[in-house]
Amino acid sequence: MERPPAVTTVAVPQVPARLGRFVLRMFRPHVYGTYGLLWVLALEGSAVAATGTAWRPSDATWLRVVSVVLALLFLRMLDEQKDLDYDRVHHPDRPLVTGAITTAELRGAMAAITALLVGLNAALSATAALLILAALGYGVLLAVLERLSSAVRDRQLLNLAVTYPVQVILGGYVYGSLVAEGSVDADWRGPVLLALCAGVFLHFEFARKTAWEATDGERLYSTDLGPRRSAAVTAGCAAVAVGCELALLAPSGPLVLLPCAAVLLPVWGTRRFLTAGRGPWPVAAAMFFIIATYLGLVVRAVLL
Repeated sequence: MERPPAVTTVAVPQVPARLGRFVLRMFRPHVYGTYGLLWVLALEGSAVAATGTAWRPSDATWLRVVSVVLALLFLRMLDEQKDLDYDRVHHPDRPLVTGAITTAELRGAMAAITALLVGLNAALSATAALLILAALGYGVLLAVLERLSSAVRDRQLLNLAVTYPVQVILGGYVYGSLVAEGSVDADWRGPVLLALCAGVFLHFEFARKTAWEATDGERLYSTDLGPRRSAAVTAGCAAVAVGCELALLAPSGPLVLLPCAAVLLPVWGTRRFLTAGRGPWPVAAAMFFIIATYLGLVVRAVLL
């Protein structure tokens, strides 16, 4: 396949518009922004509410939301670069392949995001600044590792095991910055909250890459595990999330039903996938599981 000519020279006044088009296409604000917002509010609200303290979003809360969304954008820009060879074959319309954006533009934007995140979080605490930098640094380290190791790059399950911790670090940034400012004490509830978020995210991650059939070169977990075992793992991740919710929220009485009711979505998704015997997992159900769980946690934290 002939590669499209790359754009090597771009006038500086054009860069903001080109970056804006990249963000709108590859980092849809209504998707990633909503995810980052609900994730931070759910994690922070649950952490504070678990101490028996009334929780309401503060200025620091919104700073954490902005920081997480910007960090996700940084990681998305990084992914666009490290997946370039794969995209040339399987996604030839991607911006970096077509020249709609260049590596230099993405790296310049990543440097600006890094500087902005350090400045914003230095206003919170040195701990917050170091933790957000750790997440970005781990992402860069992964890009280097994937370039050096074909196993990490090509084996889906190994790649997930190596790449997922960046999400844990981002969750740790939210929780750690709360500890640093004195809003919560570091205790067993922190790891359980992070495990809850891991279950929610990994349910969606496995759902979107689980199908009965795969096209040539398509990267699916079900290719390695088989459709039924991949479905079991997908459902199991949701079960972990609900189990962590019960461990954390049971003392709150009936309010525990708010986030836990979302379990009906993965139950339906699992049943539909297994009974269909063909096609992909119903990803919309997994996406709404994220929204329903996190929104339930936020509402519970406010009402409690």
